[in-house]
Amino acid sequence: MRTFGKIVVIGAGVLALAACGEKQNTAGSAQTSGAAPASQASSAPAAPKGKECTAEDVKTTGKFGEAPTITIPDDCDPPKKLITKDLEPGTGEGAKAGAKLKMNYSLVTWSNKQKLDSSFDRGEPFELTLGAGDVIKGWDQGLEGIKQGARRLLIIPPDLGYGQGGNGIEPNETLVFVTDAVSVPTDKG
Repeated sequence: MRTFGKIVVIGAGVLALAACGEKQNTAGSAQTSGAAPASQASSAPAAPKGKECTAEDVKTTGKFGEAPTITIPDDCDPPKKLITKDLEPGTGEGAKAGAKLKMNYSLVTWSNKQKLDSSFDRGEPFELTLGAGDVIKGWDQGLEGIKQGARRLLIIPPDLGYGQGGNGIEPNETLVFVTDAVSVPTDKG
């Protein structure tokens, strides 16, 4: 397991959000198999479409507990602010800062519309402490209030994601996650 900042590089050129220190996702060496060639991935940015995308523009399939598909549209620009949308509401109390969450997730990068990582594929939820700075700001902010059993779409702009890039993520990349709240503890337990 190797942590690079707040992201862990795992096999086959994929990335996973990770807590710095204790429990981390399975990690291995970064590889480029299955990823777009570097020359293709670093091509010039697409011309603006003139319309910023909303949560409704991004299409997802699958129910809580199932690996989702995420389809990013071609006819609008990535949003400049964090967007969250509950796809399934969940039950119980909403998560607060300090809560130890177990989440499943799938990540698609906006620029190439390809899945970059998925805990669903590994069959093991990801653990984090909400608001502790263990993960990118888009997760710490975007998962506030999530309830157990909820499925939430997160569209994370670069300034709340991985900013200027690195470790396989292009600079100024918008990240699109579908997350499932596997475990959200209550204040009482």
